[in-house]
Amino acid sequence: MRVLVAVKRTADANVAIRVKADGSGVDLANVKMSMNPFDEIAVEEAVRLKEAGVATEVVAISCGVAQCQETIRAAMAIGADRGILVETDAELHPLAVAKLLKALCEKETPQVVILGKQAIDDDCNQTGQMLAALLDWPQATFASKLVVEAGKALVAREIDGGLETLEMSLPAVVTTDLRLNEPRYATLPNIMKAKKKPLETVKPADLGVDVAPRLAMLQVAEPPRRGAGLRVADVAQLVDKLKNEAKVI
Repeated sequence: MRVLVAVKRTADANVAIRVKADGSGVDLANVKMSMNPFDEIAVEEAVRLKEAGVATEVVAISCGVAQCQETIRAAMAIGADRGILVETDAELHPLAVAKLLKALCEKETPQVVILGKQAIDDDCNQTGQMLAALLDWPQATFASKLVVEAGKALVAREIDGGLETLEMSLPAVVTTDLRLNEPRYATLPNIMKAKKKPLETVKPADLGVDVAPRLAMLQVAEPPRRGAGLRVADVAQLVDKLKNEAKVI
């Protein structure tokens, strides 16, 4: 069974993000880039399926600029067998990525596609759902547990009232939540081995996909700074300020 994992190159989660002075976007100059944390969880889960004998091959896929090769190599260091980079300098929106992944799914014929539930840069939380719709495959989002056996996938996911367990026939699309697993650290030997694993590069035109953006970002702004707190003398003063200044009661 082949498992496809989508990985995205994003700003490192520990980096303080700065907005450009003209409000046109986020300043990524000299910013450390890493694999999206939710995608690390997806790679880890795919590798665990392989280690359990359920999957025979794990393929890491990334869409974007040439530097995304580093992200794919990081997935290979965790345990992916090979990688595919859809190289483009165009700004990719979730629908374009979903169409690219659909074309690769038709080519690679996986039984399971695992994605992070969202990327920490745009927080769209759309690609997995769009991919499942385009492929007309069953989907389970926000997975906190995944079991694949006998041609079916059992997925536990957190909902407001507790846990919900879904059973899906394969092939299927799964998006990962934080509680699914704890990604391993890539060891130095595995990092060296990843450099020799096959990595294929294709263009969107090779897949017959138009990635022209259909949305325009008008402005990016930092959230307003939070005001300083205020210490009150007693409960009466607190109630007065809540009533007359904050106007919340």
